[in-house]
Amino acid sequence: MRLKILILLLALPLNSISAQEIALLQYGGGGDWYSNPTSLKNLIQFCNDRIQTSISPTPQTVTPSSVDLFDHPFVHMTGHGNVFFTSEEAQNLRSYLLSGGFLHIDDNYGMDQYLRKELVKIFPDKELKEIPIDHPLFNYEFDFPEGLPKIHEHDNMRPQAFGLFDEGRLLLLYTYQSDLGDGWENSEVHNDPQEVRLKALRMGANIIKYVFEN
Repeated sequence: MRLKILILLLALPLNSISAQEIALLQYGGGGDWYSNPTSLKNLIQFCNDRIQTSISPTPQTVTPSSVDLFDHPFVHMTGHGNVFFTSEEAQNLRSYLLSGGFLHIDDNYGMDQYLRKELVKIFPDKELKEIPIDHPLFNYEFDFPEGLPKIHEHDNMRPQAFGLFDEGRLLLLYTYQSDLGDGWENSEVHNDPQEVRLKALRMGANIIKYVFEN
């Protein structure tokens, strides 16, 4: 039965047959995929309250090799350390993304050097490209005229949004040197000013709305 479901999912655009669901990716390699435990719940609540989405309030956890991945049009990934995908996981992620799925990777600091080599396993024929500030991601619901906002300072580097595209469709978004997820966390976790948290939540809402409507 699961094989039949997977075949159907691969045959049809994933977003057209899935409810508005967000999942967290539990990857291997030793990195803390579970960091920012309150962030997705807060982002979902913000989106449901402010931009009229109807996302399930409790995000699920999925692994890169699972067929359950295909139940979620939006998957989020974060962490600080090592990332590793097996060849089977890389192939499943590739199939998921090409069939209509979307992966948002938010570097929580320290992930970059490991992540980039693993993305090559998924798409050896594609390169991460920096997304220009005039892309709809930055004004889809809330305006960010300077592009990706800086939420937490780490290396005095500018925040960057990178993407992987297929025939013009954004398959994967990688937010680097921004730390959006920290801004989505409960206010007492990082003691960020309200205006900083609001910027992070608004940018997250832009990403979600853009993905669900495109």
